[in-house]
Amino acid sequence: MGKRPTSHDVARLAGVSQSTVSLVFTGRSGISAATRERVLQAAAEINYRPNLAARSMRTRRTGRLAVVIPLAGLNFVPILEGAFTTAREAGYAVEVFSLPQENEKHAHEINALLDSDEYEGVLSFSSAPVPRDSADGSATPFLALSEFDAEMHATGAFSDAQPVVEMMEHLVELGHRRFLHIAGPSDYPSAVARRDAYLATVDRLGLESLGVVGGLWSGITAKECVLALPDGAPPLAIIAANDVIAAGAVRGSVQRGWSVPGDVSVTGWDDAVLSAHFIPSLTTVFQDRHRLGAYSMRRLVAAVRGEEAPERETNLQQVIWRESVAPPLVR
Repeated sequence: MGKRPTSHDVARLAGVSQSTVSLVFTGRSGISAATRERVLQAAAEINYRPNLAARSMRTRRTGRLAVVIPLAGLNFVPILEGAFTTAREAGYAVEVFSLPQENEKHAHEINALLDSDEYEGVLSFSSAPVPRDSADGSATPFLALSEFDAEMHATGAFSDAQPVVEMMEHLVELGHRRFLHIAGPSDYPSAVARRDAYLATVDRLGLESLGVVGGLWSGITAKECVLALPDGAPPLAIIAANDVIAAGAVRGSVQRGWSVPGDVSVTGWDDAVLSAHFIPSLTTVFQDRHRLGAYSMRRLVAAVRGEEAPERETNLQQVIWRESVAPPLVR
């Protein structure tokens, strides 16, 4: 087993002093961005990790950050991967805590973390209540993600429905004039935003709409909605609120004897793992949760170090064009 890399090794590789390396990994100010980046790159190259116990004794900084997630909800793996990688590159260890399902207990759990003095900052991936202020004014930095509400329904950047407009405009360019929206539940801000964007685009472009149907994140419901359409519905473009609904719409179309694409073009949302492997592969919307996690952790690290907050990430959603969209067949 090789010798563990030291801060002296990092300093030698980066061409700086050992004290500069120490300043970078303790989050002190006065280090230029270029120097900080050079030190972090050198540390990553030789797989250097600071000794958190020793650092805590010297500086009263623990080198540890806490991430809080709800027990239930969406897949957090991409978000956590982005957050962990960013924290590690900045010299911090991360511990994950799950919130209880009872919302009234969330504030108590978060305040316990903040009062423990074990963490330099706390990042919550839920719409957590604002914790109480520290009595001595030295509150541990706390950030709550604004992209999800208390029920972990997408809000903020992830409820932006502009991709619906982009997909519909492209479908019109391909020759589609008749549309149907199979919606998600109305208690989800993202579902409401997609429905409203659909209706606004229909009005703005003077399109024919067969309505807004569905209202559940259900492929079975979507299939039933398609089976209930009149025989003369095609050529038709279906804007589904997510990939599960889109899969049901494709199933229902095939059961009717309609080709996808051709008679019916279908779009989804979420870029589910299997959406690229459907027949046809599904046009959908990718949400960059890894980049959201990284950005959120950069915000927390900046707050811990008393630095300026990073520039807000944009364009976290992207339309992925695949085989389920094509010009309509002439009937």
